[in-house]
Amino acid sequence: MRWNILPRVAQEKAAQLAQDLGVSKKIAILLIQRGIENFDQAKSFFRPSLKDLHDPFLMQDMDLAVARVEKAISNNENILVYGDYDVDGTTSVALLSSYLKSYYPNIATYIPDRYGEGYGVSYKGIDFAEDNDFSLIIALDCGIKAVDKVAYATQKGIDFIICDHHRPGPEIPKAVAVLDPKRDDCNYPFKELCGCGVGFKLIQALGSKRGETIYDLVLYLDLVATAIGADIVPIIGENRILAYHGLNVINTAPRTGYEAILKQVKKETLTITDVVFIIAPRINAAGRMKHGNHAVTLLVETDINKAAVWASEIEQFNQDRREADKKITKEALLQIEKNKEQDKSTTVVYKEDWHKGVIGIVASRLTETYYRPTLVFTKSGDKLAASARSVSGFDVYNALEACSEFIEQFGGHKYAAGLTLEVLNYENFKNKFEEVVAATIDPKLLQPELNIAMELDLADITPKFYRILKQFAPFGPGNSTPLFITKNLKETGYGKCVGEDKTHLRLTVKQGIQQFVCIGFGMGDKKEIACSSNFFNAAYVIDENEWQGNVNLQLRLKDIKC
Repeated sequence: MRWNILPRVAQEKAAQLAQDLGVSKKIAILLIQRGIENFDQAKSFFRPSLKDLHDPFLMQDMDLAVARVEKAISNNENILVYGDYDVDGTTSVALLSSYLKSYYPNIATYIPDRYGEGYGVSYKGIDFAEDNDFSLIIALDCGIKAVDKVAYATQKGIDFIICDHHRPGPEIPKAVAVLDPKRDDCNYPFKELCGCGVGFKLIQALGSKRGETIYDLVLYLDLVATAIGADIVPIIGENRILAYHGLNVINTAPRTGYEAILKQVKKETLTITDVVFIIAPRINAAGRMKHGNHAVTLLVETDINKAAVWASEIEQFNQDRREADKKITKEALLQIEKNKEQDKSTTVVYKEDWHKGVIGIVASRLTETYYRPTLVFTKSGDKLAASARSVSGFDVYNALEACSEFIEQFGGHKYAAGLTLEVLNYENFKNKFEEVVAATIDPKLLQPELNIAMELDLADITPKFYRILKQFAPFGPGNSTPLFITKNLKETGYGKCVGEDKTHLRLTVKQGIQQFVCIGFGMGDKKEIACSSNFFNAAYVIDENEWQGNVNLQLRLKDIKC
């Protein structure tokens, strides 16, 4: 791994901020690295306030969206809340449908089948709306590229409101309203909302017309926080406020569906990382292995006994997902070796019977072994479908755009995307993608990078330092958990490989009279460096370890070097 030390902060500025806040200079430096340079900014950072959320009517077309929903309600129309089958989509559908149902009964939900319909708005979904007398569809976390589908719905007398956060194509669908902060003509101040975040802005706007304040809508923020974590959007600005208060809802008054999930995993207090690795995979597993409707049903259920049944089913889906993920990852790695593609700039693999529901997870797994832009393909009907994942600093969406001559359709973000193409175009696309990435990627980006906040001595790591550090949470893109290095460490002689397969490394390190226990997950191969009686340097995050009721600080290793 490359160790990249973040640029030095002006010592005078750090000293002044430390004095103003009554914190150490090291804490002040960490704040300045995050763009926090005065007392008021620090107050907003440490105490995110719902009052600082932007006016939803600053979003392009919000007035049109609210007017159309109000018209539908006054005319007693049927409204179909439509969303994608992933976490962002299903939480969005649960959020908007449950809010609307709280004061209007003619609401139904629709999640497309991942295998029968694929991603986004489908013709089948529109036909369902026509057959069941829905005159308004509100699409969440999808729709920004559904130009033809919206036109098809219009011919049938069905209106669309689109709530999306993906990049628009060259043409915006001719819907009644298109809410997407990434529209070129949208002046909304914060561009990084997830799909559920855009849905929340819609209920914020609807609520304001009904005399509700933001505090009346807090109970929906658990869904928004889950989507923010799962969709890997930057946890800055509005997302930080929404995630902060959403986590508080999860930990103090979780909805019934979450309560049922958490009973199975026996976790009391959740961080955003726990949400990403405990709640999100289970919600996702429904859409991956069965159908996203199972997730929506669990998320809106209010009877704990019924929720427990749904949660148990979803737990089984998640187990099935893990097994499929492990099997396909192994097969994909063997395919790379068989094709002698270890040294390419990209990974593109395909097998027609790979489970479509887990190819995105497998793509992420493959980047852990071969750190480069990655696509995993499988057969989907008479076409091929793929999930793409990128590496830090490289825009895979732009790379796919450069290969569009071989792609039927695609969409997504800088670091994750999905696409479909004709079977006959697979090899041409694979070659073109390699050519585009090889020509445009900075070779440094093909080596994992650790962004180090600063160097610490072990003596700097105190309970008070860590207490303040914890208040930097929720952590995520844009506000990463601070990564530190300490030099000239020595192992005390108790270092060993641990875990069932001995792939993890447990050390006790010493610098002067200070000692700390370290754990390095997946770092068993570094044992020789640490236990050779020589000094070494370590990159780590500070963590807590709870064992038999005792809580102690520990260092969670990211890398070690001689």
